[in-house]
Amino acid sequence: MPRPADPHAREALMTAARAELARKGLRGARIEDITAACGLSKGAFYLHFPSKEALFAEVLALFESHLTEVNTRRMAEVERHFREQGVMGPRDRLERSARYQQFCELEAAFDLESLELMWSYRDVVSVLLSGSQGTPFESLLWRMTDAQVERVAGDFRRLQEAGAADQEMDAKLFASVIVGAYVLLSQRMVHLPEKPDLSAWAYTLQRLCEGGTLPRFDAPVPVSEPVVSRAKRPTTSQRRPPARAKTRHTPRKRP
Repeated sequence: MPRPADPHAREALMTAARAELARKGLRGARIEDITAACGLSKGAFYLHFPSKEALFAEVLALFESHLTEVNTRRMAEVERHFREQGVMGPRDRLERSARYQQFCELEAAFDLESLELMWSYRDVVSVLLSGSQGTPFESLLWRMTDAQVERVAGDFRRLQEAGAADQEMDAKLFASVIVGAYVLLSQRMVHLPEKPDLSAWAYTLQRLCEGGTLPRFDAPVPVSEPVVSRAKRPTTSQRRPPARAKTRHTPRKRP
């Protein structure tokens, strides 16, 4: 009768494999090094995974499921906020109303949760960025990025339709900027020796988006002083005619 697989061994193999793959890449990592790192045999490895590629695919699926769960919950909370508090307008931003501040806190909290997730999977991102060349995962990061851009663009269009975002903005371009920022930040995380202040990162991301996506405030802005300079410009009749250049006359020499 075959021995049942130990679920703790499976988790240990995945943890050891992530560290080994981050160091040596998908092609350079060896199964015997993965099993040695967690004190298991190669037989135990094949009891759980047919190959290191299959193991990495499972790690990626776990990462994507966590990412999707956070994003889905984020949009649900945003829509719930609009149902309960009403859709915000430009005046909310201008006056920093209570519901606007609640919305900013909500967005910052989810930005922080997303950054925490990226930090916990920075080793996986490292493999996708520089350790998957020549493997079926070589272009997976960009396929994942394209999928996230489409998702964020769709969510942003829903906000535009609700009147909570500037309807003249290009939703896909906005999504590309947001997703691109996360990709670059995850790449930066790979090279950091210590965990950064992710709360400060989330605050910065939230502030960058805060003023640029809400509907424009089209009411005329009162101007206390004219835009032109205070000094009165002389009219045409007051201007002096331009001075004529003086010409020196040299007397001719008589023959």
